[in-house]
Amino acid sequence: MSSNLMTALAKSKPEEGLWMVNAPVPEIGPDDVLIRINKTGICGTDIHIWNWDEWARSTVPVPMITGHEFAGTIVEIGTNVTGLKLGQRCSGEGHLIGTDSRQSRAGKFHLDPGTRGIGVNEQGAFAQYLRLPAFNVIPLPDDIPDEIGAILDPLGNAVHTALSFELLGEDVLITGAGPIGIMAAAVARHAGARNVAITDINPDRLALAAHVVPSVRTVDVTKEALADVSHELGLTQGFDVGLEMSGSQAALDQIVESLVMGGKIALLGIPPGQSPVNWNRIVFKAITIKGVYGREMFETWYKMIAMLQNGLDVSKVITHRFAVDEFKQGFEAMKSGGSGKVVLDWTGSRTSP
Repeated sequence: MSSNLMTALAKSKPEEGLWMVNAPVPEIGPDDVLIRINKTGICGTDIHIWNWDEWARSTVPVPMITGHEFAGTIVEIGTNVTGLKLGQRCSGEGHLIGTDSRQSRAGKFHLDPGTRGIGVNEQGAFAQYLRLPAFNVIPLPDDIPDEIGAILDPLGNAVHTALSFELLGEDVLITGAGPIGIMAAAVARHAGARNVAITDINPDRLALAAHVVPSVRTVDVTKEALADVSHELGLTQGFDVGLEMSGSQAALDQIVESLVMGGKIALLGIPPGQSPVNWNRIVFKAITIKGVYGREMFETWYKMIAMLQNGLDVSKVITHRFAVDEFKQGFEAMKSGGSGKVVLDWTGSRTSP
């Protein structure tokens, strides 16, 4: 392979699947770094792109190197970059922002309306090398391994959602036991929640939730009523905080019915299309709803690294590990609905930039 080419996984054709390709090693600008990728996580977004569903067809240009969850090593630094060094291990924020919007100029970078995503709108991290603005680089402490670094992006979704409201001493209901919901349960317990219950209809995912967070109360809503669980936990009115991670209308309805007067809901799950909502119940219960997108830049990253260094353990949410040439098996594991996080290892073969 020519030294200016690298291995990458790309959406090369407007149809189902991803393909291993040779692509040019990115050329960096003065404000960028070049990162040699060590580990990547497969995200639900990547599954949408693999399946080439309606969202992907209307959003993702072809060809596109996909992937946005990664850990790697800095191998080249732009001339304007300070505070980073060659050989430094890092992850990174995959939302690329502008600096001229009102939100960005106020320091609310995660709310910039011009945000573009690596692996979705810009060439992504499923490659041996990634170009990333130095602004987006997150240095990795030595005590956080690459495979955890590769799932900081989805952990950040969980942290942003879970820390939307005060959790100390609160009773928390999480709907959706996918990897992000499970990590949110771990975060809620770490942040001092009294009781944490997590619901799903998939027994494999509920079993994984119990494995990752032994103190969580798992609830198969096809077999148990949340009212009974609330009574079992000794809750006199209901749960204080709801974290909706599933995108299910039924789950949102269950949260509304299960919350106390004045309860709070953080919404990360994305329901398909429009959903009917009983706003009367929300109004008369005086419920606060917050929509959550991505991670707060960069407070979420600071908080989650601090928690990981202070005992938060989400390592068991990684259930499958594959070399990158086994990527099809990795995507099959994700699509099965029974996996946690799936990590691809890019260290098996190397080219030099």
